[in-house]
Amino acid sequence: MSIGRRAGRVDLGIVGGGPIGLAVAWRCAQRGLDVAVYDDATPEDGQRPPARKAIGERTGAWEVAAGMLAPVGESCFGEPELTALLTDSAARWPGFAAELEAAASAEVGYRAEGTLVVALTADDLAAAVRITAYQRDLGLGIDRLTPSALRELEPVLSPRVRGGALAPGDHQVDPRRLTSALRIAAGRAGVRFVRRRVADVCEVYADRVVVAAGCGAARLTGLPVRPVRGEVLRLRAPGGDPGFRHVIRGYADGREIYLVPRRDGEVVLGATSHERADGAVTAGGVLELLRAAADLIPEIEEYALVEAQSGARPGTPDNRPILGGWRTGSREVVVATGHYRHGILLTPVTADLIAGLLVDGVALPDAFEAARFTERRVACA
Repeated sequence: MSIGRRAGRVDLGIVGGGPIGLAVAWRCAQRGLDVAVYDDATPEDGQRPPARKAIGERTGAWEVAAGMLAPVGESCFGEPELTALLTDSAARWPGFAAELEAAASAEVGYRAEGTLVVALTADDLAAAVRITAYQRDLGLGIDRLTPSALRELEPVLSPRVRGGALAPGDHQVDPRRLTSALRIAAGRAGVRFVRRRVADVCEVYADRVVVAAGCGAARLTGLPVRPVRGEVLRLRAPGGDPGFRHVIRGYADGREIYLVPRRDGEVVLGATSHERADGAVTAGGVLELLRAAADLIPEIEEYALVEAQSGARPGTPDNRPILGGWRTGSREVVVATGHYRHGILLTPVTADLIAGLLVDGVALPDAFEAARFTERRVACA
């Protein structure tokens, strides 16, 4: 479905080489568009992963994401539209993962053991009960568990744990494996990769442009996307096998934490949250995460600390992503940004929605349109 164009000009230029941008590129290339991805950290062959950054070096959100696919655990009070989108995308993940692994000949680390909500103190349990009751009222799958039932599922949990719940539909994927697989699949579908930092969307030589640049979308579009910094730790289990299988979403003496086990022995701990632009990994942030993790799973103290990173989540004023048409300067673009802490979970549905808009002209849900911030709405770039 290639559109007539001048020599060298592609149908679609995508600014941003993270999972959102790559998934949109892959889906649009599958639908017949000639696509180029612009990103200053993307290998031009589209396949070699970027070099791992030094401890504490600033990086993109996907590189520090834990990869929790948690429509239940991420559902919060007063966000019904977002909860519906999270649930929709989670339902797409099994098929999306299987299709991507086949297209890329690579695994993405998709696991479906479920997530345990774990509360350490009576106050923690009260907070967990409030949110899980709300989630059950929405019809989401989550079941209260006693301390003994929790420890039966995961014997390594502290005997001090007061209770919690099981969300069997909250799964996980490895974002680094996911991004590498998306690069390969997109490249095999004909997507071209341009290693370049785009300072203005007019630099993109394409008939249409998608801005999927995370926090960088604010600079390119003027939309209210702000960086919300988070520190994440990666540990290595002794002997190469973590002592637990489920994702643990914990409440520990007023601190919230998640622990995500990987089959290769890695355990991801996260995440702090700071409304600031600097990318420092602080001693206080590391201490907060390790203390909370050890309170819930004492054997974590014996794991090796192998990485400490800080990344910026692209937040919006109402915590909902921004999807759809937008005018920036003299050019109309399509925006796919502002996913905050849900970028990995929302990758499949975002790619499908944006591809549907670009190829078939299918309108996007009003709840996620940029028009909610201003009236400069356009139908499609």
